[in-house]
Amino acid sequence: MTMRRTTANATSADLGSMPASGWHTLRRVAPYLWPEGQAWVKRRVIGAMFFLVLAKLVSVSTPYVYKLAVDSLAGEGPETGMILGLGAVGLVVAYGLSRLGAIVFGELRDAVFVRVGQRAIRRLAIETFTHIHRLSLRYHITRKTGGLSRIIERGVKGVDFLLRFMLLSIGPLILELTMVAAIFAWVFGWQYAAVVVITITLYVLFTFKVTEWRVKLRREMNDQDTDANQKAIDSLLNFETVKYFNAEQREADRYDGAMRQYETAAVKTGLSLSFLNVGQAFLITSGLVIVMAMSALGVRAGTLTVGDFVMVNAYMIQITMPLNFLGTVYREIRQALVDMGEMFGLLGQQAEVTDAPDARPLEVRGGEIQFDNVRFRYEAEREILKGISFRVAPGERVALVGTSGSGKSTIGRLLFRFYDIQDGAIRIDGQDIRQVTQDSLHQAIGVVPQDTVLFNDTILYNIAYGRAGASREEIEAAAKAAKIHDFVLRLPQGYDTVVGERGLKLSGGEKQRVGIARTLLKNPPILVLDEATSALDTQTERSIQDSLREMGEGRSVITIAHRLSTIADADQIIVLEEGRILEQGRHEDLLARRGRYAQMWERQSAEEEAEPTAGEAA
Repeated sequence: MTMRRTTANATSADLGSMPASGWHTLRRVAPYLWPEGQAWVKRRVIGAMFFLVLAKLVSVSTPYVYKLAVDSLAGEGPETGMILGLGAVGLVVAYGLSRLGAIVFGELRDAVFVRVGQRAIRRLAIETFTHIHRLSLRYHITRKTGGLSRIIERGVKGVDFLLRFMLLSIGPLILELTMVAAIFAWVFGWQYAAVVVITITLYVLFTFKVTEWRVKLRREMNDQDTDANQKAIDSLLNFETVKYFNAEQREADRYDGAMRQYETAAVKTGLSLSFLNVGQAFLITSGLVIVMAMSALGVRAGTLTVGDFVMVNAYMIQITMPLNFLGTVYREIRQALVDMGEMFGLLGQQAEVTDAPDARPLEVRGGEIQFDNVRFRYEAEREILKGISFRVAPGERVALVGTSGSGKSTIGRLLFRFYDIQDGAIRIDGQDIRQVTQDSLHQAIGVVPQDTVLFNDTILYNIAYGRAGASREEIEAAAKAAKIHDFVLRLPQGYDTVVGERGLKLSGGEKQRVGIARTLLKNPPILVLDEATSALDTQTERSIQDSLREMGEGRSVITIAHRLSTIADADQIIVLEEGRILEQGRHEDLLARRGRYAQMWERQSAEEEAEPTAGEAA
């Protein structure tokens, strides 16, 4: 069988998600408003549009009813006292009811649509969250968590704004402006309609032009905001390191520098907003004064009534308010499109490691692991593994040792398929891991990393994370095997003790034991122990090593070790050096060869023998 090979590696630049364009963003949102097979969503959208049109018809009729009331009071017009069968008071009541009706129908529109909008937001949020977890480890290493969270946060808020305002505000505004222009042309003449159309056109062009300029300023402000947020999160996550190096002021200066740049960008954004508001007010006021002057001349000439003058004013005021709102809405929609573009750009980021089209679940029969001439590089110019070949027999314990950077941890990551190799093959029971589903592969492998990271939740939750649905008895049994049960019982809240962000409330050894208990609960057929006891003291390490040996019975185990005394009883020891296998064999055989392993053993033995002496001297 010819296996698919990755011929090139993604670089850091490749992993940056490109923002989606405005039209692409709108096309991405549309299916959430009109989804296939979701009739109830479509019914709600149609219902919202019905109430929208109804609200605007009532709203546009309101100034006309107001005109009738004024003419009735002024005694102008034919039989004004009984227009539509209503007197002046009746027309005033009708005017009030029409204003109320416009608000009620508008609220009914929002009430019908709100579930559609919130469903779309939830689906987009979970789609983004799920997609981020599908992206490769390489992507997450090159991205900053703080910046990533801001992209998602702003993107989801942008979707919310876009759905509520563009669909339920911009559309109605366009409809209302069209209706008002038509009424002016019909009732007063084309000159009035021309003034309204020209005013609106100039207003919109000015708003769009200035807003495009402001978007660039706003994007710069967002970039500075993201940078400041990243620096703050990075500093807080490294709280202990900051304290160790007495660097509180240094971190404050670093954060202040980022905030200073944000301040500069925010000031520019604020000044540009003032310019936009003044320009908009000038254009709207000019149009209002012109049509009011024209209608005043008509009243003086006797061609128009006072009610007509009032109606012209009412219509202009009525369109002035949403036009002012249009400026704000357009700015926010434009920014929402930018924020959503970043989120959809993230969704467009292709996963580096994907299941093959014909991938099948992994079938673990004995747990044999085989690396066959594996070559791998993180970056094109630097090869990490240079033709590695070895075999882990079913139930065998194999240890990987070597200097830092020799490729030990990389082997564990490749087995778990965090990355795809460039050449060769990795097989489990004869099945190439690129041809099986990632879910089944990950289910079959348990990993205890060098640095266990815990969720900011209870100890019970963190251990139970090893297997969904595990009972309390199973969780406590895993904790006992990891030698942490007694410690947990001594805590005031026991298993309900919250460990803090990244487990900072626990010591390194305690965190590691929780991680071991979590993997014990998972109970996988294959184990990867990546210096799993490196954070423990010697006595605790020995007790846990016994637990790990018991857990490894009948399983294939790859142990990545720095302390050679912990793997001396391994079935096979592989010595790595610069991505190549230097030596391979059992502990006694490697010592007899007097090679690199023997040198490492002698050096570590000498260091361990010197430790008690140093302690006594202290």
